[in-house]
Amino acid sequence: MQNENVLKRHAALVDRMASARGIDLEEATMRGQIGFDDVSEAVLRCTSCSNPDHCTQWLDDQETVADATPGYCRNAELFMKLQP
Repeated sequence: MQNENVLKRHAALVDRMASARGIDLEEATMRGQIGFDDVSEAVLRCTSCSNPDHCTQWLDDQETVADATPGYCRNAELFMKLQP
């Protein structure tokens, strides 16, 4: 089982990446576009990222809605599906 702090960190990264793409995961869940399990799976995929510090830096550098996630993002397909 993943360490609680690791899960919290990656949950925050998933939420920030979604926001960077202009996606509100809570709203997408309430609209039925994705399920709670999909969000949980996205967090678990994120935990297998080999460089979350780079992701954090990329997110910190975003000033507008990003057209795409970085190429290494393990949730790029999900975010593309949910793109407004």
